Amino acid sequence: MKKQELIFGIHAVESVLQRSPERVLELFLMQGRLDERVAPLVRLAAEYGISMPQTSRKVLDEKAGSTQHQGVVARVKPAKALNEHDLDDLLSATEMPFLLILDGVTDPHNLGACLRNADAAGVHGIIVPKDNAVSLTATVSKVACGAAETVPLFQVTNLARTMRHMQDKGVWIIGTAGEADCNLYQADLKGPLAIAMGAEGKGLRRLTRECCDTLVSIPMAGSVSSLNVSVATGICLFEVVRQRLA
Repeated sequence: MKKQELIFGIHAVESVLQRSPERVLELFLMQGRLDERVAPLVRLAAEYGISMPQTSRKVLDEKAGSTQHQGVVARVKPAKALNEHDLDDLLSATEMPFLLILDGVTDPHNLGACLRNADAAGVHGIIVPKDNAVSLTATVSKVACGAAETVPLFQVTNLARTMRHMQDKGVWIIGTAGEADCNLYQADLKGPLAIAMGAEGKGLRRLTRECCDTLVSIPMAGSVSSLNVSVATGICLFEVVRQRLA
């Protein structure tokens, strides 16, 4: 496991400072970028005695591996990796679990956007396979706008086995597929639930699909055959929210 990593972007860095300040080792600020958006970060970092060297945009670009850092890059201790055992603890402690399964999503921008959707919808956790899927990276944290610190991400060794264990615990798993039993708006989404979304372009793998209790589709009126996984995830998660509020 890496001893340290870099995260960047105002929301991502602020979320770590607010929720896990002990993880932040150093905060790099762009010279001349001490405006009102950065000021709360500076106050938080000063409160916890975190070093705040100022440096050039070029150096920050190199550290972040991106120009989208908004003048803020933090060197942090990695968050604790969560696994099947942590998921089991969550299931035992949660009366009405609401979970998201992402099967083989490899694009960090899509994972970041799914984390943001999940946070907004009140999802208790996201489950991803340990292999052949993106994990929490600096880009994921940036796109997630702080949600990487609020929504637990469970990396599991065997996704199908984990899904069967969730079903044994009373969680109903609904997968998304073009050839489905019904459309999203006809499904009952009110009980303990996990929504399973497939990878970009490929959809759910055969074994993952077979582990679902029900398959649903999103009605499509136009000529486009599929939606981006983060867009489709947002639609599904907020249909769950709508039904539960009703």
